[in-house]
Amino acid sequence: MVKHRSSSRLSSSSARFFSRKAVPLYLIFIFAFTIWILVFTSRNIQTDDQTQDHQQNHQHRDSRKNLQKKRSEDLDSQLWTPPFSYGLHPCVKPSSRYKEFIESDRYITVRSNGGLNQMRTGIADMVAVAHIMNATLVIPELDKRSFWRDSSVFSDIFDEEHFIKSLGRDVKVIKKLPKEVESLPRARKHFTSWASVGYYEEMTHLWKEYKVIHVAKSDSRLANNDLPIDIQRLRCHVLYRFLRFSPPIETLGQKLVERLKSRAGRFIALHLRYEKDMLAFTGCNYGLTDAESEELRVMRESTSHWKIKSINSTEQRVEGLCPLTPKEVGIFLKGLGYPESTVIYIAAGEIYGGDDRLLELKSRFPNLVFKETLAGEEELEGFTGHATKTAALDYIISVESDVFVPSHSGNMARAVEGHRRFLGHRRTITPDRKGLVKLFDKVERGQMKEGAKFSNLVKAMHQDRQGAPRRRKGPAQGIKGRARFRTEEAFYENPYPECICSSKEHKEP
Repeated sequence: MVKHRSSSRLSSSSARFFSRKAVPLYLIFIFAFTIWILVFTSRNIQTDDQTQDHQQNHQHRDSRKNLQKKRSEDLDSQLWTPPFSYGLHPCVKPSSRYKEFIESDRYITVRSNGGLNQMRTGIADMVAVAHIMNATLVIPELDKRSFWRDSSVFSDIFDEEHFIKSLGRDVKVIKKLPKEVESLPRARKHFTSWASVGYYEEMTHLWKEYKVIHVAKSDSRLANNDLPIDIQRLRCHVLYRFLRFSPPIETLGQKLVERLKSRAGRFIALHLRYEKDMLAFTGCNYGLTDAESEELRVMRESTSHWKIKSINSTEQRVEGLCPLTPKEVGIFLKGLGYPESTVIYIAAGEIYGGDDRLLELKSRFPNLVFKETLAGEEELEGFTGHATKTAALDYIISVESDVFVPSHSGNMARAVEGHRRFLGHRRTITPDRKGLVKLFDKVERGQMKEGAKFSNLVKAMHQDRQGAPRRRKGPAQGIKGRARFRTEEAFYENPYPECICSSKEHKEP
């Protein structure tokens, strides 16, 4: 009995002892579990945060890459893509009022004057004049007395058979005067520049006395504006479709275009008008030596048909009347954003000063290409010594280039620009020479550096000089009389709206 009670007390005592011990152990267990939960949770939170940060960083990188890609595409578009053309397309189809020629025994003979493109536009004008005067046109004689002294005849430069056949319903064209007419007296006429249809209708009184009219000059014989639409479209039809180059020129020209595109993918055609005759004619001697300046002065003085002899070179340059120098062209193209790797085809004759004058351009754009390096000697064999033929190659390559940049607004620059507009407003960048000279001089004086600020100014200056569609500009304000014609934009520089139509009108093949 005593033993039992004693045993009970021992059990009770042990229970109380273990009960007192169990409380802190339980608390310790709860505390440890709580700590474990907190550690585990914080690790998950940290892992989630890291994952989220990683995802955000990845998204940020993707976003940055996409932004860089878009900027690159935008820059690429600004440099190479043709301006938006608003659905405009060529239209040279005559209207329902157009009158086809009526065969007659009256003839017009023509001596074309000037270089290749001056002759081309002049011939197109003479076709229209023959149509107005209802005369048969004799294949024009090309200029052999100009600076280039090229002995080429019409069929050497142009596809004569195609020209005659294509004009079948517009004007009758023959290769030479009939024998019975050759000996007859001719009316030798210098038709007035920028003449109207009415002027040529009045000239038909000459047919009362003569069967043949000889035209001594062919360039700019028709007005730029205010002519019947069928006459304007005939001019376009001739220049852009009927008066194509001879097969040897056309074939080699297209071959050279293909070679350029296969090598470079895309390229700039730079009409670098820095030849001796251009510098002498304009009186521009910036950057030349005293000996070179004197040589140009003598050439200008001795060329009888250049009327202006005394020219202030500094004033010419400040007014933007001088061609850009090769160095200035390099600074300009770099300012527009073209990369150093850009391939540039030099559409030009012999550069005054030779390779040394191209060093500054080549230091910025080393990938300069010339027809002499693009074609083999055998291919150029029939072109050597014939400046008109080589100019035709330059013309073809310039029209087909991704970007065309003229350093001066001469006959070729205007003709190429107009053709590119006709073909869909291909990118043509016309330098604002007057504005650029101010920037170049600041760089020269150390007031500005070639960099971001300079580039932004150049881009802003040329935002609206990229060949986008616009109507042809009329005469300058305040100029009256015949002098206003000189200030008009040339018809062949921008044949819109007469030869370029909107998408609402029927699209021609």
